[in-house]
Amino acid sequence: MLSTTAQALAQRVEPRVPELARRMAREAFATLPGYAQLPGDIKDMEIAATARHGIRLFLRRVADPGIARADLRLFRERAAQRAEEGMPLHLLLRTHSLGMYVLWQALREAAGPGEEADLAELVDLLLASHHRVVGAVAETYVDERAALDADVRAQRRSLVRGLLDGVLPAGHVLLDELRLHGPASVLALRVADGAGPGSAPKRGPVAERRLQRRLQSALDQAFGTEVPALLEGDLGRAVAPGPGTPPDDLAARLSRAAGAPVRVACVPVAAPDEIPGAARTATEILRITRACGLPPGLHRLEDVLLEFHLSRPNESSHRIAALLDPLTDRPELLQTLRTHLAEGQDRRGTAATLGLHPNTVDNRLAKIAEQTGLDLSAPRGTALAIAALLLRDAARDPESESVDGPSPVRGAGGGPPSGPDAGPSSGQGPSVRP
Repeated sequence: MLSTTAQALAQRVEPRVPELARRMAREAFATLPGYAQLPGDIKDMEIAATARHGIRLFLRRVADPGIARADLRLFRERAAQRAEEGMPLHLLLRTHSLGMYVLWQALREAAGPGEEADLAELVDLLLASHHRVVGAVAETYVDERAALDADVRAQRRSLVRGLLDGVLPAGHVLLDELRLHGPASVLALRVADGAGPGSAPKRGPVAERRLQRRLQSALDQAFGTEVPALLEGDLGRAVAPGPGTPPDDLAARLSRAAGAPVRVACVPVAAPDEIPGAARTATEILRITRACGLPPGLHRLEDVLLEFHLSRPNESSHRIAALLDPLTDRPELLQTLRTHLAEGQDRRGTAATLGLHPNTVDNRLAKIAEQTGLDLSAPRGTALAIAALLLRDAARDPESESVDGPSPVRGAGGGPPSGPDAGPSSGQGPSVRP
């Protein structure tokens, strides 16, 4: 409880409340950077009203320190409004601090000789009250900004998804806002084998958000502009505005950001209406490069032209894919076939990759030929085997792990990765080619 003499000193300031609020809103705060740009009605009405409320709340607490201690509702409401309007947090907090200083000046002017102890009591209460007000204002402002930013991000993601899926209306304002009114590069990316859900513990929400932020930052820095992106788990799609090509080290940058190898497919477009088709093509390139055993890196359609063509579904697709049906219950034969093709049909390379004796590889290849009728020593048989493998993969989830066994670039027997997916790479590895 404050002394009666300190309370009497504070009561002398009561008649000056309207004047002090006007001084704060019109003069004192005008010295703060950015305050002059605020609309007049906000300064003369809302900010002045908040100043009056703050002064009167303090004076009521002088009379009874237990009253209205938690009455910070108006400060919170105003903080939420300022956050929504875009007032910088530093400017908002400075108005509260400067308002406290103006009130202190008024108390000092009202004090006479011999009232130093009473003035000290009032200043002590003023300082104790100020940190609660500033804390409530900052907390509310940050919460409101976080909610607003989350809404903006969700809306942006929805629009980018619509753009990639081909449901965004032509001429939408987003296209100009993100400079997507001309040429662009459409990307599909995947955190490569060894970092996915099938081979590493599932990331928690905090780790997931950190990964997305790092990948987004790496994309923005690589292209020197904001890159609209959808990043979900180990997968992502993005559209980089501009006619330029991705930097050659894009995959390496993303790999450093993710802390794991990243595979990227890129398809250039000349206009926004080409983006949905390019997004599908990029996703397909991503799938094919994994199925073909290419290492993580930056891939374009030119890298897998033959494989892309062979994997296109048509009236004969199911019959070609069915050529490998006899091997469905023999995953070790399918694995050997994949590896043999990825190794350029080098039996010793296949044996080394699988950890087998070359004679074992020969025996398995003979069984494959016997059960499927495919002659892997002839160009036609090799082409049919490539097409059958690609079409089998296309019939399943494009981003799922192969049910036929480990990737052909991995070691046998469930051992650690020994091929290109074991670490970042920007080079081109062996493709499944005749």
